[in-house]
Amino acid sequence: MPIDFKSFKIFAILVMEIITNSFKDLPFFFLIFVFVYLLGYLFVFRRWSPESRPLASSCLISLLHGVSAVFLANYVIISDPNRGFASRNTQSQNVVLDFSSAYFFADLLHLAAFPSPAGGDALFAAHHAAVLFVFLTCRYLVAHGACALLALLVIAEATSACQNSWTLAAARGPDAPVAVRLHRFVTLPFYASYSVCRCVLAPLYIVKMTWFYVSGGAGDVIPRWVWMSWTVVIVIAATVSILWIWNLWALFFQERYSKIAKKVK
Repeated sequence: MPIDFKSFKIFAILVMEIITNSFKDLPFFFLIFVFVYLLGYLFVFRRWSPESRPLASSCLISLLHGVSAVFLANYVIISDPNRGFASRNTQSQNVVLDFSSAYFFADLLHLAAFPSPAGGDALFAAHHAAVLFVFLTCRYLVAHGACALLALLVIAEATSACQNSWTLAAARGPDAPVAVRLHRFVTLPFYASYSVCRCVLAPLYIVKMTWFYVSGGAGDVIPRWVWMSWTVVIVIAATVSILWIWNLWALFFQERYSKIAKKVK
């Protein structure tokens, strides 16, 4: 059955207008993410272990944010005829910035309420705080540059479904055969897609965006200290992502090599 792109466009416009006109405040989106988190914690994952329920609930709101953000950000960028690295934010773009900011606030609340026994919360909290600084200054301080940031958000969240499936399967533990099979099935596609997005597409885009700002493309609409701070945050986040997936690949091949070595012996 052929896809009716015209009907889809009309539907997307209707949804964005409803959100923009009725529920444009950041607190509303925050409450949605908190509600979904509690829904996961109290009902969806109620039979999981006490250690894995908070992580699984965090993955649930991450999945909601990631998948939604990719489609919403794509739409508001494409629908802006004046889009550019320093273009004025449209109302719809501000809605998506609020939506994403609400997710990071909700996940920060999760990190504060349920510290991970394995550690690493400080790094996640620092990442979330840095991203919030970028989004909130773009949204409420300079009111320009949303297209640049939302395009990067699309690249970053393109692997959200795969990544959260991988994390949920690992969190479920080896006592669940379905989770073990799912984890084995999504590992390679997740590693490959994440590597393409975070190690290839994101750096290329960051270089292009940074060159635009360094060359004075933002003019006076985005102050120097703002775009410089954005660049620092984005470069650090991209570097951490590259190191993380590099480490996962190293562990992956080490495990494969160990299995082959055992078979040879």
